[in-house]
Amino acid sequence: MDRLTGLTNAIAGRPETVADRISAILREAIATGALPAGAALRQDELAARFGFSRMPVRDALRQLETEGLVSIHPTKGAFVASMDPAEIREIFALRELLEVEALRLSCPLLDAGVLRKAADMLDQIDGEANVARWGALNAAFHLALYSRCGNSRLLAAIEAYHGAVDRYVRVLLSNLDYQSRSQAEHRDLLAACSNGDEKRAASILRGHLRTGSDMLFEAVRGRIRS
Repeated sequence: MDRLTGLTNAIAGRPETVADRISAILREAIATGALPAGAALRQDELAARFGFSRMPVRDALRQLETEGLVSIHPTKGAFVASMDPAEIREIFALRELLEVEALRLSCPLLDAGVLRKAADMLDQIDGEANVARWGALNAAFHLALYSRCGNSRLLAAIEAYHGAVDRYVRVLLSNLDYQSRSQAEHRDLLAACSNGDEKRAASILRGHLRTGSDMLFEAVRGRIRS
């Protein structure tokens, strides 16, 4: 199963393992603020709540740790990671490096089928009111455009950073009139890829990521101050 298919299955709500299911629930709770920054995530309590053993709970917490959503201390246990404006800058700087390179490699090899999948993701975003699903579709759109880069490790790193920034993106979508601007940039990016204009596509992607970084930074900093 390629990463694009795997991500599509995740969007459809069919996680492959118990740990995936638990991490999806916890990820949603963290992103929406139901589990606030600093909240303790005790394995025994979570295992009892979900009705599973501790092992998949532990695996789910480790998965969320790699996404930057959970902090695990060797003696104090797991906690919801704090929201840090500086982290946004770091994540988006890395996303720009990784994603522009993936797009450069992928763009010349994108075929009509992949481009149709990407366009379908944008159409679904336009009609989607659920912020959680919008975030997943947004990630799927980007991964579709990078899917022909021929580097599975690069795609895995990009996917992980999308997960790490997801709860920050929820802040942006919930509090700012950003979705229409983002969609316009997405369609410009798709058009450049469809035309095989690699340089223009890379320029649009850089601007898109930098705008998102700036707006998220200010939104999260404002939330922390309030």
